[in-house]
Amino acid sequence: MDIVKQQTIDGFIFSSDRTRIDIPYVHKVASTQLYWAKGIPLETVERSIENSLCFGVYIADQQIGFARLVTDYATFGYLADVFIDEQYRGKGLSKQLMKFIFDIKELQTFRRMILVTRDAHSLYERYGFTLLKTPETYMELHRPNVYS
Repeated sequence: MDIVKQQTIDGFIFSSDRTRIDIPYVHKVASTQLYWAKGIPLETVERSIENSLCFGVYIADQQIGFARLVTDYATFGYLADVFIDEQYRGKGLSKQLMKFIFDIKELQTFRRMILVTRDAHSLYERYGFTLLKTPETYMELHRPNVYS
């Protein structure tokens, strides 16, 4: 299931059309710039995009941002791989991308959304995210060196 929405704000295009995603660009940024995805193989990026609800930020046809939501489209979503190209940071595009995502009606009935971040808490707090209230109820299998 895909939810395809598009909106233009101040000349920037926000879209959930997966066919617009520039996979080589996303791979390049993820594998070289994102602390959580350094060295990620292209095939892994392709599979993650194929199996997620994806969002892109564009100037005309040039992609400058990305996010994806791993979801069952009914009750739960895991927000991941959010980034804006370094040369476009500081223009409020992360906030606009989050607003675009959270304004999608089909996502507003989810019981729970989660994400992992070490440096962008204030961005996500604007959209209702909080630190875990009961961290003792969450478990994870974490493999930090899986791409090396």
